[in-house]
Amino acid sequence: MVFLSYLISGIGLGSVYAIIALGYSMVYGIAKMLNFAHGDVIMVGAYVAFFALNRFNMPAILAVFMSVVVCTLLGVIIEKLAYKPLRNASSLAVLITAIGVSYFLQNFAQLIWTSSPKFFTSIVGNESFSLFDGKLNISYINVLTIVSCIVIMIVLTLFINNTKTGRAMRACSEDKDAARLMGINVNRTISITFAIGSGLAAIASVLLCSTYPSVSPTLGSMPGIKAFTAAVFGGIGSIPGAFVGGLLLGIIENLSKAYISTQLSDAIVFAVLIIVLLIKPAGILGKKVNEKV
Repeated sequence: MVFLSYLISGIGLGSVYAIIALGYSMVYGIAKMLNFAHGDVIMVGAYVAFFALNRFNMPAILAVFMSVVVCTLLGVIIEKLAYKPLRNASSLAVLITAIGVSYFLQNFAQLIWTSSPKFFTSIVGNESFSLFDGKLNISYINVLTIVSCIVIMIVLTLFINNTKTGRAMRACSEDKDAARLMGINVNRTISITFAIGSGLAAIASVLLCSTYPSVSPTLGSMPGIKAFTAAVFGGIGSIPGAFVGGLLLGIIENLSKAYISTQLSDAIVFAVLIIVLLIKPAGILGKKVNEKV
């Protein structure tokens, strides 16, 4: 039962990574950009939810909604101001810009909210329920996180496959120039992609802080890096890959902490990533694409 408890906790943590990784995968799959400021959007979402819950005493659902709205707008603004002018620039220029946006958001948050961590109140409390005569305890936030991840995956998959905007996203992912010739507004499609990814980051921030209740300007740094690792692990650009990579990463990290070492858990996670990429460079569900040059 102890192993099962650690496994469920790992799936819960991995579900958060998967939701964040979806943002990385969508942006890379469509815009071919690595948005390293994505982790700091998580931080902004956490602060918005914190003040909505603790300072304005809003209901949890309204606090989450506010966080999603703010992060969605922030994602669109970042894309318009920082990334759109670099649409045809080199990958290095985009990477440096993303790092610059990340540092700007961190320092801006520190100026507004200071560097002191703030205690986040869980949106479902700290209660849990027991199974097998009390031998297995599962927290409600773990259940909510796992269910949220599954629902988001299903809705996002249906959206991508069955809506006009989703088909436009897939067309832009294949060939932006051809999509433009077919009458698709590529700029609008990329903006929607950033908006969706940032909105998902807000949901992930609330779930993350409900599990680990501390909000600070550097909140999104490590989860952002691990979620990016999960996206690469599963196959960056692939939505199912982000889901699988996130879950596996969370399970590996949690079991490493439980059975090997809390200090070495991060090293083990990245070591497994290196091994997977040596065996399958495109990731678990990634596809090798041959480009004509």
